Amino acid sequence: MSRDPALLTACALRDLYLKKALSPVEATQAALARIERLDPQLNAYRLVDAEGALAAARESEQRWQKGEPCGLLDGVPTSVKDILLTKGWPTLRGSRTVDPDQDWSEDAPGVARVREHGAVLLGKTTTPEFGWKGVTDSPLTGITRNPWNTGKTPGGSSGGAAAAVAAGMGALAFGTDGGGSIRIPAGFTGIFGHKPSFGRVPAYPLSPFGTVAHVGPMTRSVADAALMLNVVAEPDPRDPYALPPEGRDYLKDLDRGVRDLRIAFSPNLGGKPVDPEVAALVERAAQRFAELGATVEIAEPEMPDCGEIFRTLWFAGAGYILASLSGAQREMMDPGLLEIARAGAEVTLHRYIAAVRAREAFTQTMKAFHWQGWDLLLTPSLPIPAFDVGLEMPPDQGEQRWVDWTPFTYPFNLTGQPAASIPCGLTEAGLPVGLQIVGPPFADALVLQAAAAFEAAAPFPLPEF
Repeated sequence: MSRDPALLTACALRDLYLKKALSPVEATQAALARIERLDPQLNAYRLVDAEGALAAARESEQRWQKGEPCGLLDGVPTSVKDILLTKGWPTLRGSRTVDPDQDWSEDAPGVARVREHGAVLLGKTTTPEFGWKGVTDSPLTGITRNPWNTGKTPGGSSGGAAAAVAAGMGALAFGTDGGGSIRIPAGFTGIFGHKPSFGRVPAYPLSPFGTVAHVGPMTRSVADAALMLNVVAEPDPRDPYALPPEGRDYLKDLDRGVRDLRIAFSPNLGGKPVDPEVAALVERAAQRFAELGATVEIAEPEMPDCGEIFRTLWFAGAGYILASLSGAQREMMDPGLLEIARAGAEVTLHRYIAAVRAREAFTQTMKAFHWQGWDLLLTPSLPIPAFDVGLEMPPDQGEQRWVDWTPFTYPFNLTGQPAASIPCGLTEAGLPVGLQIVGPPFADALVLQAAAAFEAAAPFPLPEF
C-alpha cells in the first residue's frame, strides 16, 4: 500500500478513517498537493475548489471522529467531469459557448448522491467540447495530457477524469460514456473504467447524443468502482430512462471469481485491425481467465456495420446541439465538432429511423449471443496505444473521425450493455493497454466480479512522478 494518501484507493481511505489512522483532511490535502504539482503538466482539471474541498474534509473529519460517517464515500476526494451539473460550480462542457454567469444551483443525480454520501468534491475535470470525441482537448481548456507520457493523449471524452485518477489527483472520478468515453481514457491511462448498463446510473439533464450515453465510475481499483456504483446507482426521479433500483451491494461477492464461467474472446471483433503489441497483451489477458478457472473460447458475435449506425445517431446529436447556437457561438467551437454537426443536420428522418432499427437488431443479436451461453465477452478496449496529443486520430492511418479508431467501444453503447476497461499490460514504449469486459444486459455485478478476479491475478502499477 502506498504511503502517499493521494495514491490510496477509496476503500483503503475508508478503512484508515475508521481506524483513525488518517483523516479526510490529510487525504484531501494530499490530493490537492498533487493537483498543484502535477496538473500544470496534465491539465486534467478545469476548476479546482481547494477551499470548498478542505471545508468539506473538515466536516467529514468531525463525523469520523465521532464514529458517525454520513455515507459510503465520506471524506473520499472525488472529481466531477465538466459535463455533469454540480451545485455552485459552472458546468461549461468544454465549450466557450456556455455562459458561466447563470444559475448553477442543481446537482446531476450522481453528483447529488456522492454529496449525500459525504464525498469531498475537488473540482471539475476537462472534456472535449460537449464530450464529442475520443480525445480530450477543447477551445475552452486546451490539451489534456496522459500521465504515462505527457506527449500522448489520455483519450476522451473523460480524459481529464482518467488523468486525474491515474496521477493521484482524486481517488474517484465521474466519467460519461456515449461511445467509449469512459473506456477509451481508462484504456489509455491504465485505470479501471466501468460503463454501467444503460439506465443503471440516473442522468439529468439527458445527453444531446441520446440513449447511447451512460454515466459511470473511473477509479484505481475495481472495488472502488463497485463502491462508487453502490452510491451513484441510487434512484433519482429526473431520469425517465432510469432502471428500477436493484438494492444491490456491488462489493458483495466481488471476490466470487470466474470459475466455471463461459467466456467468449474476440481478438478483433470481426476483423478490425489491432496493433500487434496490443493484440498480444490482450490475448495473454484472455488466457489469464482460463487460468482462473473459466472456459475461454474464440467466439465472434455477428457484427453489422456498427460504425455507420453510430455515426448516424452521434452526428445527429451534434446537429441538435448546433441548431440552438448562434453564428457567433459557432465561430468559437471546435472545428471538428462543427463538421460532424453539419453532417448530422443533413441526416434525414428516414435514415435516422433506419439507424434506430439497425441498432435494435444488433441489440437483439447480442442478447442472443449471451443467451447461447456466453457469460462474458472479452475484446481489446482499443486497437492501439495512446497517440500524440492534439490529434483527433492517429497520424498516417487514414482515419477520418475518432469513431474509426474506437471500433470496440461504441458497439456496446448501441446495445446498452455493461462494459469495462481494465489495464492488462504495457507496450515496450511504456503505454498502458486495456482489456474490455462486456456483460449481458444488466449484469454489472458479473462484469465487476470478472474484473476483480483479473485485477487480483494481474495487478497494475500507477505512473511514476
